[in-house]
Amino acid sequence: MKARRFLTVTLGALVLGGLLVAGCGSGDAPTGSQGVPSDLPGATQNRDKALLATQRFVILQAFTNDAVLDKKTGLVWEKSPQTTSVMWNMARRTCLEKNVGGQKGWRLPFLQELTSLVDPSVAPPGLALPSGHPFLVVQSPVFWSATRVDEDPRGSWSVHFGLGGGTTFISLAHSVRVWWVRDGMDVDQP
Repeated sequence: MKARRFLTVTLGALVLGGLLVAGCGSGDAPTGSQGVPSDLPGATQNRDKALLATQRFVILQAFTNDAVLDKKTGLVWEKSPQTTSVMWNMARRTCLEKNVGGQKGWRLPFLQELTSLVDPSVAPPGLALPSGHPFLVVQSPVFWSATRVDEDPRGSWSVHFGLGGGTTFISLAHSVRVWWVRDGMDVDQP
């Protein structure tokens, strides 16, 4: 039964990843001089002025160089995501005491925040992060999000960076990796 469920989830993720890479359901709006609303409160994406990864991401000295500010979203990401897998409930509990660069206040990212790191131009099985990103030890392509599955409270959404950044349902009983995030307010930039 577990093998069948794993196979179903894996095949679904592969199909979804292929559709995302092919551009189906990508939601791309025509380019223009005006910004495009994003899923993040108060954020607007301007597709005409896409930032290169070297301009988009800033390693933060205030976090002992262990965190990265994403100028596109204003979020601060852990520079080196967790290398061990944990169940979703454990990840939620761990965030209360998580310390990165001497700073607390970390949390699981929402699905829209996690997918904001995806570079849709990277074809599977490549790691779907922007070229030149500063993140280290991104060993696992699958990371938890804080976004629960409405239809099935036994699971949560995750992002599969190895399949073009596709999103997939993962049972809360499974263990995957965590990429901590925090809001970017009061962040000192160089």
